[in-house]
Amino acid sequence: QVQLVESGGGSVQSGGSLRLSCAVSGYRYSTYKMGWFRQAPGKEREGVAATINDGTTNYADSLKGRFTISQDKAKHSLYLQMDNLKPEDTAMYYCALGRDYSFPSLRSWRYDAWGQGTQVTVSS
Repeated sequence: QVQLVESGGGSVQSGGSLRLSCAVSGYRYSTYKMGWFRQAPGKEREGVAATINDGTTNYADSLKGRFTISQDKAKHSLYLQMDNLKPEDTAMYYCALGRDYSFPSLRSWRYDAWGQGTQVTVSS
């Protein structure tokens, strides 16, 4: 059974940084895609960044330059470095995993397993 556990969320002031982590267990394959998504109250879940097993990445256009996705295969972990955070980045952040590794999609329906989320709150 695949499990994803996020950590690293918290409260920061505008302009600050946070690094989210996602620990993966129970996944038996060497090919995958993984992504970070976020959902603010009253809004739809949106894709933030994604990557596949060869390191190819994909970012939401509005977040390029501020957010960086990375992975550590030895630690079975996914990361999201978030810099220059803004109040509009406030949301619950989720990591997700999918078997299809053809493209690092930002479409949530292309993912098969999800974590419980970690809250990020940015104050002005």
